[in-house]
This record gives sequence, C-alpha cells and structure tokens, in this order.
Amino acid sequence: MMASMGQDDPFLEAQADLLATLNATRSLFSSYLRIRSLAASASSPELAQARNELEANLHDLSSDLQDLIDSVKAVEGDPFRYGIDIDEVGRRRKLVEEVGAEVEDMREEVNNIANSQKRTGANGSALPPPSAFDPDIPDGDDYEAFEQQRQIEIMQEQDEALDGVFKTVGNLRQQADDMGRELEEQQEMLEEVDTLAERVGGKLQTGIKKVGWVIKKNEGWRS
Repeated sequence: MMASMGQDDPFLEAQADLLATLNATRSLFSSYLRIRSLAASASSPELAQARNELEANLHDLSSDLQDLIDSVKAVEGDPFRYGIDIDEVGRRRKLVEEVGAEVEDMREEVNNIANSQKRTGANGSALPPPSAFDPDIPDGDDYEAFEQQRQIEIMQEQDEALDGVFKTVGNLRQQADDMGRELEEQQEMLEEVDTLAERVGGKLQTGIKKVGWVIKKNEGWRS
C-alpha cells in the first residue's frame, strides 16, 4: 500500500516547517561563525546579536523536530491503518535522525567556541588587564570594563540557555533512535506474518483442489 501523500498530511506540513527552519538556522550558524572569526572581542554587540538569533532558531528547530517525532510515533505502531507503508515510515525516521545529528554538530561547534571564550576571557588572556585593578583609572575606563564584564555574563547566560536547547535535541535524537529499533522489530514481525499467510494460502489452495477432485469423482460414480 502506498503512503498517503496528500497536501493535508500533517507530517508533510510539519516537515516543510522543519526544513525551512533548518535552512534558516544553517545560514545563521554560518553567519555566527563568520562574525566570531572577525570580532575584536567576545563582547562584540554584533556577535551577541548573532548568537541570540541562532539560539532562537535552534529553539524553534527543536520544537518542529518534536512535532515530527510525535507524528512518527502516532503511525509507527500500525502504519497501514494510516495508509503509510514501512518504507515511508523509515524515510520519516531517517529525516528526524539526520536533522537531530546536524543540530548536534552545531551544538558541539558552538560549545567549543563558548568554552574557548570562557578559558581566555573577553580580552584574550587568562587574567583581566591591569587597568581593571587600578583605582586611579578614569571613569570612562571603569564603565568600559563594566560593560565588558556584563557582556561576558550575558554570553554565559546564553550558553546555559543554549545548553538546555541542545539537551532537548539530544533527547529527541535518542527518541528517534528508539523508534528506529522498534520499527525494525515491527517490520520483522510483519514479514513473519506475510510468510505465514503465504503458507496458509498455499495449503488452502491445495485443500480446495482436493475437494474439487473428490466432487468430480463422486459425480463420475453417480453417472
């Protein structure tokens, strides 16, 4: 039986949203890496804005991914009931796994950058500049140091929020793996049922032929 591919299929609608968000997130991720490589410091406002936008898209991507997982769960137990064959369910599961893996790769890359920033500090050294401890520095320098420190704190808060999003994506990816194993087991069961049905059908045909032969013999005796 072929999978239902109508335009009103909720999975296809969710899939379209997911792929659109994924493409936007790829663009934001590339932009974030470019800005990070050119930024003079970790407190760059442009860098902070790029990270915020990437964070928001990753959150939306996780939500869309959860919608797809819920949809696959709804049909994997009895796909034929919904007019979906095993191959289509496998394709949908593969899509979820691939998106989860790509998001996981982005998470690792961003975390590596964030951890590097935490180790080196906003000024690229392990310790703050000496002027940060000078009581005679002008007020303007004090304010700049305060702003830099505040930007570092904001980046750290963003890291924590992003970690939460990535943990959710990791959980979704694990769910997709579990669904894949369950689907493989169900496919094996369906194959066993098909084999048994073929055997029963063969025996039934043989029985019908024997009955027909007996009927013909009886008719021959009566005549």
